[in-house]
Amino acid sequence: MAFNVGKEKKAISDINVTPLVDVMLVLLVIFMITAPLMLNGIKLDLPKTKEVNPLNLNTTQVVLSYTLEEELFIGKDKMLREEVIGEIKSQFEKNKTKTLFLRADFGITYGKVAKLMSFLKRGGISQIALVTELEK
Repeated sequence: MAFNVGKEKKAISDINVTPLVDVMLVLLVIFMITAPLMLNGIKLDLPKTKEVNPLNLNTTQVVLSYTLEEELFIGKDKMLREEVIGEIKSQFEKNKTKTLFLRADFGITYGKVAKLMSFLKRGGISQIALVTELEK
């Protein structure tokens, strides 16, 4: 270690980026852990089927959840039946997609799910994919 004896002291003007990098890495890890949980925030007992097409839901997909209490959620936001069509269409424009992923609780009768799908199709939403869980 060297000392400057008799010389003028100057302030160090370099930016220390190590704390910034540490904070950004922690935020990245938190985001990676919480992002998948944002999609499955509504607790549903989905029907179980054999895997036909693997589906990994992500935040750019429009997901409509239909609970046993007949409540409708887009993402985690609870929606009234009258608001659903407009919100789905705005999500389609924002995410540049035309497919709606429908998560309906296993306990809901077939007729109620069919009526919901008919309501969506009359509203102009024609591409509806049903989301199920993998049968074990």
